[in-house]
Amino acid sequence: MKILISQQVPSNLSSYESLQNNHGAELVFQPFFLIEPLSAREFRAEHINLPDYTAIVFSSRHAIDAYFKLCDEMRFKVPETMKYFCSTEAVAMYLQKHIVYRKRKIFYGTGTPASIIALVTAKHKGEKFLITTTEGSDTTPISTLFSAAKLDFTVCVLVKPVSQDLHGLDLASFDVAVLCNPADVASLQENFPDFRQGDLKFISFGKAVVRSLEEAGFQIALQAPTPEATSISKAVELYIQSR
Repeated sequence: MKILISQQVPSNLSSYESLQNNHGAELVFQPFFLIEPLSAREFRAEHINLPDYTAIVFSSRHAIDAYFKLCDEMRFKVPETMKYFCSTEAVAMYLQKHIVYRKRKIFYGTGTPASIIALVTAKHKGEKFLITTTEGSDTTPISTLFSAAKLDFTVCVLVKPVSQDLHGLDLASFDVAVLCNPADVASLQENFPDFRQGDLKFISFGKAVVRSLEEAGFQIALQAPTPEATSISKAVELYIQSR
């Protein structure tokens, strides 16, 4: 069974070894898109004045790089009083690339919008928050919570997905394709406008990509994550076993 996974080759392939050794699966890793920062010109179209904000919410390393790049381009010196609220510890630690970590006010959650809201105690409710996101992302979960908490916030796009050139892929040679992001579906359709699913089975990983696949008229053979399929490798294994 030949399987296409719309991701970079992971640094640790151990979780995929059983697919190859026990099931004879042939794995091909190919990202369908790249994340690029918005230019200063694109950002200005959002009519957001960076100095107005006293706290910023990050959920990705790409957004952090894009933010500080924009600040440089727009000659805005980020004040030392800026507060940083990050989705996870890994994202928070990445701030060290741009600032002196120990001298800043940095808070991090456990990967959910609710965990970020939990960090905004009474001590931080007076801040003006800038919530950073990727073009096309669904920010409803976090913006709904911020609204319910009566916080002053603005959502801004800092990065955008850019489709990769996939014309070298022979989609007909694959039995299964794992897609993880709505941008994967957009890239697929952009690269192969006449594509028909045929016998190719799709595994979706993540809630956001399900809607995109369904709107494109594609059938999904298996949706993940689930309690049984917490990773891409496990989802693929469950699919193979189901056959």
